[in-house]
Amino acid sequence: MIRSMPGQIRMVENEERVVELSFSSEEPYSRWWGVEILDHSEGCVDLERLNSIGCVLFNHNRDRVIAKIEKAWINGSRGHARIRFDEDERSDDIYKKVKGSTLKGVSVGYLVDVWEEVATAKQSADGRFTGPCSIAKRWIPYEISIVSVPADPTVGVGRELENGFTAAGAEREKIPSLRERQLQINQNIGKEAGI
Repeated sequence: MIRSMPGQIRMVENEERVVELSFSSEEPYSRWWGVEILDHSEGCVDLERLNSIGCVLFNHNRDRVIAKIEKAWINGSRGHARIRFDEDERSDDIYKKVKGSTLKGVSVGYLVDVWEEVATAKQSADGRFTGPCSIAKRWIPYEISIVSVPADPTVGVGRELENGFTAAGAEREKIPSLRERQLQINQNIGKEAGI
């Protein structure tokens, strides 16, 4: 899955090519199958992959690696990262656009291992969220992207289309199973990659 969010990018003083950014939040996000929330409570987010082999892409293109992740962490209800841009020409172009505030969007690619389904007007097990929603209770971010058009309108630029519907216009008949969701996600990733 992929989720985009606000341009919360901060240049780190006295460190050339290093920025700190926010890459995820608990902001409810309308998917084609319903509302999704990424839980950032203790033990919900597995950051080992980002901290061990994580990289930063441009627009989720796996062939456009532009930076390495020096450190990823959770602070409150947000995922944060400190990244260092590469020095090749293509990465330098993106770095300059970030530094000049032309590019502000950040997005995260992730996999969900455990969901909590919350029915309409019911509370989540911890009482923090009200349904209908699907809460990612155990999830793994696998890449961070600097993006030209972030998806979440509550934090900036307009939401992108998913499956031909805007999130607000999609009708919700039933929440698909985890298998159905993953199949749809794989199809969407394949389309984005041109497969």
